[in-house]
Amino acid sequence: MAAPSRRRKARSKPFDTTTRFVTIHGHERAYRMCGSGPALLLLHGIGDSSASWVPLMRPLAERYTVIAPDLLGHGESDKPRADYSVAAYANGMRDLLDVLGFDQATVVGHSLGGGVAAQMTYQHPTRVERLVLVSSGGVSREVSPFLRLASTPVADLFLPLLKLPPVRLGAMGGIELLRRSGTDIGRDAEELSRVLDALPDVATRGAFSRTLRSVVDWRGQVVTMLDRSYLAEARPVLLVWGAHDAVIPVAHAQLAHDMMPGSRLEIFADAGHFPHHQDPERFLELLDGFIATTEPVSFDSKRWRRLLRSGRDGAAAAASDGAEASNVVPLRSDSASG
Repeated sequence: MAAPSRRRKARSKPFDTTTRFVTIHGHERAYRMCGSGPALLLLHGIGDSSASWVPLMRPLAERYTVIAPDLLGHGESDKPRADYSVAAYANGMRDLLDVLGFDQATVVGHSLGGGVAAQMTYQHPTRVERLVLVSSGGVSREVSPFLRLASTPVADLFLPLLKLPPVRLGAMGGIELLRRSGTDIGRDAEELSRVLDALPDVATRGAFSRTLRSVVDWRGQVVTMLDRSYLAEARPVLLVWGAHDAVIPVAHAQLAHDMMPGSRLEIFADAGHFPHHQDPERFLELLDGFIATTEPVSFDSKRWRRLLRSGRDGAAAAASDGAEASNVVPLRSDSASG
């Protein structure tokens, strides 16, 4: 499955976030890994890369083995003509954990990465100890009009123009105006600029379009985790959202919270789509506290089958089985805070 990479691997140091490479199924995958302790897998959003997690990796590496990959088609990973569905990404993360020698991990996903993390929990329930969704995709239809437009054929005409300096400069200028205007989307101007900066590359643009169209069309998101969210009833789940998220509305946070029994919801009052960037200290404290006050889920195949057979109603019935049927340590707070 895995083959030696053609690129030189970075030397391993406790807090070294240098990009490393491994070839899986013929495609080179980039990832960063540092620290020691229980595995913590960090998944970035669409058009982004593992670089977005670097400021958080070093403090986390004091207690965890932190793994932050570039999803296929993103960052320094290969960008082949391939399957860029959420399900394919979930399989890719399972394979990466296998290659790196980890059986399980607490999985943290932002935006698209949240959808991948949730799908990974469904497809590979024995591999995910805890689930943390940060401004996650895949809850309901609503999504930024920009992403809806980018998923249409119109984008095929506009995006290639970004390689032209005047168009590129104009796009960056528009993002700066949004930042100065004080709008919700302007709160994420720096992150949007980083994503836009990569799009003139042909391979990156192709992977971006294929990934986006697998989850979004002109009407909004086409993939939802809600029909299977009841399966998370025995797993520790933390939801983190920005109150001013202009990409995926904060209303999705409450909806996911209501549909995922026992989940914890935290709202960052001043944040947009990147709450872990807006207030990294609070995010780190929340993540540490969540891990410290919960136990990794122990997969029960009989319980899983019972839930699948009875559907959402089965989750309510399973909840009445008693504390012995669940290994989740109750969280101290189950309310949103700002």
